[in-house]
Amino acid sequence: MGFLPALKKILGLLPTNRQSLMFSATFADEIRQLANSFLRDPEQLQIASRNAAATQVAHRVHPVDAGAKKDALLHLLASDSRRQTLVFARTKHGSDKLVRWLLKSGLKAAAIHGNKSQNARTRALDDFKNGRITVLVATDIAARGLDIDQLPMVINHDLPMVAEDYVHRIGRTGRNGSSGEAVSLVSQEEVEQLRAIQRLLPSALQIETLAGFEPSSPIDLNARVKRSPQRPGPSANRGRRAPAQPMSPAKRALKAKHFKPRQAKRPGGESASGSTAR
Repeated sequence: MGFLPALKKILGLLPTNRQSLMFSATFADEIRQLANSFLRDPEQLQIASRNAAATQVAHRVHPVDAGAKKDALLHLLASDSRRQTLVFARTKHGSDKLVRWLLKSGLKAAAIHGNKSQNARTRALDDFKNGRITVLVATDIAARGLDIDQLPMVINHDLPMVAEDYVHRIGRTGRNGSSGEAVSLVSQEEVEQLRAIQRLLPSALQIETLAGFEPSSPIDLNARVKRSPQRPGPSANRGRRAPAQPMSPAKRALKAKHFKPRQAKRPGGESASGSTAR
């Protein structure tokens, strides 16, 4: 995320004979390799299994068509407009677009993502914590490390592309022993992502149809996706001659009219008919 040059500079100014402690909610393999390059024989203490979901969070899935997601989100938020809700979108542009939709619908909302300045992100987070806005729309990167007390609900407007990010998302609620709720609006195009998320969770996801937003086709986590057969690439047919196609009578007559058969030559340069070949 751009912190490595600053980290190397700070470590270069510190004495080599020192003790370093690192605290992290997550410890990806890439970060582990980076830490090992800076440390000597480090000890690791782990209090929870990797990618473990918060135990105080209830998971609920609402199958909806992709085009009805914004209206379904508004329906969920309108049930209690005073409730603090963190909404996750997949992209920065999608976050801004969603906030404009919510503001137009009369809700107090703001976006937080990587394209926002630090001042804008700080202001949006402070407004959310202080209750000046009730809906904070965020992307995965911007939401890492957010510490919000008593956040009752997280809504996934879009499922993350990586299943582990779902665990980080819902970890914003159900903190410090409090209960929380994680709601996901899932379209048919996101079934594969939902299956990957289910494999990370210890219990089955609760799938409920949202009244008035019934999908055109139900979600089945056990059904296998039918994949269309792959066509061979250009290299697969390289060096092969295409099979001859039957010639139509009109094309055969045209060929007989304009193309005369070649005559075999005799020794001496004469053709079979006795004329001199030119």
